[in-house]
Amino acid sequence: MDLLHSPLHDRHLDLGAKLAEFGGWQMPLEYAGGGVLAEHAAVRDAAGIFDVSHLGKAVVRGSGAAAFVNRCFTNDLDRIAPGQAQYTLCCDEDGGTVDDLIAYLRSDFEVFLIPNAANTAEVVRRLQSQAPDGVEVIDLHREHAVLAVQGPLSDEVLRAAQLPTSHGYMSFVEAQIAGHEVTVCRTGYTGERGYELVVPTAGAVEVWDAVVAAGEPYGLRACGLGARDTLRTEMGYPLHGHELSAEISPVMARTGWAVGWSKEQFWGKEVLTRQRAEKSVRTLRGLRAVGRGIPRPGMSVADEAGRPLGEITSGTFSPSLRQGIALALLEPDVADGATVSVDVRGRSESFVVTKPPFVQPSTKGN
Repeated sequence: MDLLHSPLHDRHLDLGAKLAEFGGWQMPLEYAGGGVLAEHAAVRDAAGIFDVSHLGKAVVRGSGAAAFVNRCFTNDLDRIAPGQAQYTLCCDEDGGTVDDLIAYLRSDFEVFLIPNAANTAEVVRRLQSQAPDGVEVIDLHREHAVLAVQGPLSDEVLRAAQLPTSHGYMSFVEAQIAGHEVTVCRTGYTGERGYELVVPTAGAVEVWDAVVAAGEPYGLRACGLGARDTLRTEMGYPLHGHELSAEISPVMARTGWAVGWSKEQFWGKEVLTRQRAEKSVRTLRGLRAVGRGIPRPGMSVADEAGRPLGEITSGTFSPSLRQGIALALLEPDVADGATVSVDVRGRSESFVVTKPPFVQPSTKGN
């Protein structure tokens, strides 16, 4: 299968990016002149800009569009107003997670969606298959690019680019930059204060250049998906295919806060409600290394007596803590503070069970 390229592909090459496949796209993993550690530090200390154009884009529009989306996805759109965005999940009827995504509520008649790259077609297919008359679901994956500006100085960067920064967390406004219409949403995937810019594909290069030039005095650094992963793991944020999947429900991933439990209907409600009540499924926990072990996905976790407890879903070296951290699906009886054993390439390494986030961000994301 041919990989898709971001409209910023040439800019990444100019910056000496190391490219990797992600969700069917060729995207920057890290850039020359710094790498993951420097890019991670830039976001925690100053500001970083990410090209996340691989993320999906779709729109649901027509009479009753918002009400239809609300009957499908887990979170409750009635909790927010037009001009606000919401984290939500698309589930199977058996409770498995098809995808987690952001819904931009533009009006009762239009909801803009940002799913994950590899899952966009399936989310769109499921919505189209159940859309009532008068509601259309359109895949806009190639019509928009997405840039993320993240870090404690992200406000200064956007203001220098003459973009708005006064709107609240998980809200969005329309603006212009470099002659292009841009949706500026105060969201992100790093724990830091930040913004995501949805721009027309045709204007992506000019918008990137304008923001990069505006951010230069503030230490803005181009950041790849490697740093994005270490940043989100430090915050305990789930990644589909790791902490969420067809086998891992929102209850297991501890994203039940993004479920409108009192709603009459959403996909998977019956199973998720039962899992929540029974409290018998494995759930997502944090692990922090006692020694020098660096955990990786798929490694097994056991208690000190050797009883299997679960498996690591994401693991990395934390640049902020300078030690190994992980997210793992563990049996529900495992207590915070317990010491567990992880099989790290044939060696038994000790980890302490903890509750994410592993670090406190420099600025409060909300």
